[in-house]
Amino acid sequence: MSTLDPGSPPTDELPFFVYGTLLPGEPNHDLFLRGRTSAERAAVLPRALLYDGPGYPYAIDGHGRVHGTLLTAAPGVYGELLGLLDHLEEYLGPGHPRNLYERVVREVELPGEVAPRAREGQGPPGTRAWVYLAAAAVTRSLRTSGSVIAEGRWVTGRPPGGPRTP
Repeated sequence: MSTLDPGSPPTDELPFFVYGTLLPGEPNHDLFLRGRTSAERAAVLPRALLYDGPGYPYAIDGHGRVHGTLLTAAPGVYGELLGLLDHLEEYLGPGHPRNLYERVVREVELPGEVAPRAREGQGPPGTRAWVYLAAAAVTRSLRTSGSVIAEGRWVTGRPPGGPRTP
């Protein structure tokens, strides 16, 4: 479930795009990321929508943009960080029926920067990153009865935007 060409380089140690409770200032940032990242930059996930969830958001493929942060793992902790995030996001493996999220590779945009692939004329501007998108069953529920988060920005403490999703 990747948007990349089959001939793309391997997905070893890609950065992570986060858009919810892992953002700086959110509750899971310090719990899961403190001391485990070497860089954190504002980024945007194009062709995606953000939906309200039960205390955390879900991103799905769609006609919008999701604002978040691109995280680079600190040297020597990539495997640990990947395992922690997979556990937090309830990702058990590609297409697993009990996944809450799917971990997929997507191109994210870094404001004010032209990515190497775009400079070389090989594809759209962006940086390849792991993104946790809502799993298939969750996505179906969101599309029929979910509440889209306006402008694709997760902000805790906002008033409820509509019905909660499972």
